[in-house]
Amino acid sequence: MSDTTLTSRVPHTRLDDLYALALGIMFIAMGLNLLKWSGMITGGIAGIALLLSHFVALPIGVLFFLVNAPFMLFCALTMGRDFTLKTLAVNLLLSAATQTVPHLLSVTYVHPLFAALVGGSFLGMGVLSLARHNASVGGVGVVTLWLQRRFHINAGKSQMALDLLVFALSLLTLPLPLLLWSALSALAMNAMLMAWHKPGRYQGG
Repeated sequence: MSDTTLTSRVPHTRLDDLYALALGIMFIAMGLNLLKWSGMITGGIAGIALLLSHFVALPIGVLFFLVNAPFMLFCALTMGRDFTLKTLAVNLLLSAATQTVPHLLSVTYVHPLFAALVGGSFLGMGVLSLARHNASVGGVGVVTLWLQRRFHINAGKSQMALDLLVFALSLLTLPLPLLLWSALSALAMNAMLMAWHKPGRYQGG
């Protein structure tokens, strides 16, 4: 009997969902702050928020929520009520968590290699935890999950393609070394999805 058959017979409980969403929020909040402290961006909605933080004097958590708002309409129209409500809750809590991390953790130096690999991996693990429990951080992540559900296009691969647009915009604002480190963080994030969020592999819900 395959793993897919086994997992499809054991739906997630509400407690499972709450725990997974809490972990996802924690991972993403930490990953965003690691990249912010290093002056980097990454892909997806997080990358857009980090890029805007170079121009707009608003906290990263606030920018994340504001940039995400238009994507919530797409989410409501395409992903269903349960997914949309979870994603909205995640966004509100993630904005608060991202703002809270700097008050709980003081960092004076982060090596760019560590920030890129660990920060990107934290983001990827957080997105994966949310996706496995029918939620997301919103933004282009909603689009990639919809593409995977509707057309069986790997979420990591489509996310990587959309990330290229974010990095194209960053060419005019970030120094080349930071841009290259940022690209590594996006690769680390999407590698998590490409490896562990393949269509049909995980059917718990």
